[in-house]
Amino acid sequence: MSRLATRRVRQFTAVIEREGDGYVSTCPELDIVSQGETIEGARANLLEAIEGFFEVASSSDIKRRLRRETYIS
Repeated sequence: MSRLATRRVRQFTAVIEREGDGYVSTCPELDIVSQGETIEGARANLLEAIEGFFEVASSSDIKRRLRRETYIS
């Protein structure tokens, strides 16, 4: 079985807000923030930042930062 097939799929929230001439994107479950010139760019940059976090973070870092319950209303 390939490594890709054994990876767990997770879903996270992306909150994207206009700020000045661009957009700021936030993942509240991990407290990760990124930005981009467009909504799509801000989303893509946030996804890249989240993937980068999981590539280098230790399991204790993930447990410390991951919020299991996030409420958006």
